[in-house]
Amino acid sequence: MKKVKKISLDQVMKALGDPVRMDAVRQLLEEEEKPCGTFNHGLTKATFSHHIKILEDAEVIKHRLEGTRKFMSMNENFVRQFPELVKQIKQS
Repeated sequence: MKKVKKISLDQVMKALGDPVRMDAVRQLLEEEEKPCGTFNHGLTKATFSHHIKILEDAEVIKHRLEGTRKFMSMNENFVRQFPELVKQIKQS
């Protein structure tokens, strides 16, 4: 059985401390998977990519590539490790 890496709560809280990143997570919690270019954020591509990188580094979200398209989704390990936090984000 594959051992699941423990995700750092400090990194998660820092990543979720920005309204843009929190909104991106909310959008991903509403959909299983979302193409990167379809987020509602009103930022430049470079700025939004920076926010996505922070969420990925904190292991809150993950991505997969399909050709030239990038699809974002929640990291299952994050959801499993922090179910109450996920619940609170959904309700906020």
